[in-house]
Amino acid sequence: MEAARAFALETLMEWGHADRHDDVRLCVSELATNAVLHGVPPGREFCLSVVADGSLLRVEVRDSGDGHPRVLYPGTEECRGRGLLLVTSVADDFGVVVHNPGKTVWAEFKSD
Repeated sequence: MEAARAFALETLMEWGHADRHDDVRLCVSELATNAVLHGVPPGREFCLSVVADGSLLRVEVRDSGDGHPRVLYPGTEECRGRGLLLVTSVADDFGVVVHNPGKTVWAEFKSD
């Protein structure tokens, strides 16, 4: 996950989108972790993309696994399951695009 966070941060700095870098890094970490834990079949990898369009920044993580990510609201005793809840809390928008095979999970951020 460190390589994914570093790539996103370097890209943001090169593009001058530094104002939301903490939110973006958090979401990249969560989306990449989910891809590795739940979306990448053995022998496969995930793909991280960072796209800027004016003041809109979008991060996408594509994998080739089954399933449809959903936001969970785990109990206070649960030690996992909060990743997408964190993403939806800090990103301005969030969604999933289903492919055959796999899916792309994305988060968008509006910058000043």
